[in-house]
Amino acid sequence: MCDRGTTNADTSDKTYIFDPDALTTAQLMGDACAICHVRWPRPRCPLGELPDGSGVYGCDECAGIAVAHATRARAFAMH
Repeated sequence: MCDRGTTNADTSDKTYIFDPDALTTAQLMGDACAICHVRWPRPRCPLGELPDGSGVYGCDECAGIAVAHATRARAFAMH
């Protein structure tokens, strides 16, 4: 369900930086979830940023998955 092209370039500052070439126009404009492409309801949860600082948004479900992943990654890094 998740697009493999939605990878982060840098997580050192805990902000995911999305590659704009891996996103559709709707995703870049905030009209579709950056992960699953859903358009309705319009994505409102911030998932990260583009290199130019623009926000990248996701649906509630994908935002929950992203938070859970980040939490596990931080816990793993602390070991």
